[in-house]
Amino acid sequence: MARTDERFREAYNQLLDYCAGRQAGDQLPAELALAQQLDVSRTVVRSALERLNAEGLISWEGRSKTLLRLPSETDRLAVQSTQPSEDELERQFLDWVLRFDVPPGTALNVTELSRKFGVQAYGLQEFLASLSRFGLVRRRPRGGWELVGFTRDFAIELSDFRTILELNAVSHLVALPQSHGIWKQLEDLRNDHIRLAEDIDQRYHDFSLLDERFHTAIGSVVKNRFVAEFQKVITLVFHYHYQWDKKDERDRNLAAIGEHLRIIDALKAREEQAALATARDHLKTSKQTLLSSMRSHALL
Repeated sequence: MARTDERFREAYNQLLDYCAGRQAGDQLPAELALAQQLDVSRTVVRSALERLNAEGLISWEGRSKTLLRLPSETDRLAVQSTQPSEDELERQFLDWVLRFDVPPGTALNVTELSRKFGVQAYGLQEFLASLSRFGLVRRRPRGGWELVGFTRDFAIELSDFRTILELNAVSHLVALPQSHGIWKQLEDLRNDHIRLAEDIDQRYHDFSLLDERFHTAIGSVVKNRFVAEFQKVITLVFHYHYQWDKKDERDRNLAAIGEHLRIIDALKAREEQAALATARDHLKTSKQTLLSSMRSHALL
């Protein structure tokens, strides 16, 4: 597929996504405004509008472009491009949030983010929709998405449920045979924690990703579809809001590294009660950190 045709198809699908966030009877913006929003030429925009008109999606008369119906999946055009996996898209999105401290209420521009993450806008829409089930993002009344914050009750309920899941996983883990792959993962994680602690002054921002790896590894020993789905909530909340409060971030991360190492050592020693006690203390600290970060941003 020629690049020019691929770009048209991408722009057309992005225009469909734009229309999907509107209502029948709405007016589409001027060609120049659409070209700037889609980051394409006015020629490409005109071609896309002509196709919308031909497909009966809009009525185009002069400068008036009236949306007649909302697009469906069958209206989309195939695009031959390499798309990131769902896990990779989630990783890119979370890294973007973590590194740039995106505050609650931030409008999420699907066109810009789909270009940033190298994914079709429709795929990004689906991803955001999956997060909306947990109240992490929401649709705006007039279309588009925004990142939303969390109430104190939401944070407490989430933390308490996380504790139940993880303590259950700890009990499962200590009973696994030595041949299970988790033991190699724990050894690798132990080494990575030690290396990060040794270079904490320069790399303390990297802890959030290591923290995710650690908790994901422990949770992975329980094969339960609901636990796997819940991991998305854990990831966004505990690795997004954990970064909000920058006060003493280095020291907090170093302390958490020590807690992780004590959990790993107890697990490797097959000391279930010690592992449970240490994990419970660590999760209690994580809960306090989450609530503290929300207070620092006047969210409680």
